[in-house]
Amino acid sequence: MRFDLTDLRLFCEVVDAGSITAGAEKSALALAAASTRIRGMELSLGASLLARSRQGVTPTPAGRLLLKHARAILAQSARMREDLGAFAGGVSGQVKVLANTNALTEFLPEALSSFLADHPHVSVDLEERLSDEIVGLIAEGVGDVGIVAGTVEVGALAAYPFRTDRFVVVTAKGHPLAARGRVAFAEVLEHDFVGLDRASSIQRFLTARSAREGRPLRLRVQLRSFDAVCRLVECGVGVGIVPQTTASRAVKTTALEVVELTDDWAVRELNIVVRAMDELRPYARELVESLRAG
Repeated sequence: MRFDLTDLRLFCEVVDAGSITAGAEKSALALAAASTRIRGMELSLGASLLARSRQGVTPTPAGRLLLKHARAILAQSARMREDLGAFAGGVSGQVKVLANTNALTEFLPEALSSFLADHPHVSVDLEERLSDEIVGLIAEGVGDVGIVAGTVEVGALAAYPFRTDRFVVVTAKGHPLAARGRVAFAEVLEHDFVGLDRASSIQRFLTARSAREGRPLRLRVQLRSFDAVCRLVECGVGVGIVPQTTASRAVKTTALEVVELTDDWAVRELNIVVRAMDELRPYARELVESLRAG
């Protein structure tokens, strides 16, 4: 078998994405080149690594074993680059952070900017995921640090408090919900929504919650930021569900009403999760300490 680091990195990206197309994109490879590499790996090994279906790809037993070794090899390669990076005067370390939408948009930009300013030789690879996905990926070693909702079960991971926020409903002035002080999510589902892109973790969460209520989420338009959601809500396109921090900022410059959600899940305790603090590299440990202190 002759697998290079590009092969191994591609394979991990394909498995994580559940798609050769998406894995190729994340690896900055053309689809044809990625497919050729995967096929070459299978031919070299003499076994199928991926089970292909209309829904995407999943690793075979051989693929799961390769995935385990590939992640270990890539992690060791990263450590080698980081240890030697100081001699080259460049970036001496990288931390992979997986965060849900709320943490990524409302809290991490400021927290990370402070850390990066104090650590000029460290870079951060930040990726948005659902909280339950993050727990699994951190446990598997795909990421170093995760930021998840406090409601998810973290298993054997170490968890530390990060921030507290609340999801609220924002409406235009004069909307039927605008005069309500509090409202349940089930009632909000009677109205049109302005939401985030379907790939965002919070939008997937809200879609799942609406399914539990037995009603569809009537999305009129999908945008890329909570601030953009607030601007279209102000224009009367629909209602939005955004963090309280976003709503408090938006009401200073827009004509919005803020209505509290009564559902328990609306209060969002955010936690930092890692496999174990003593297993983290020094700068990853320093990042966790910086996030906790902030």
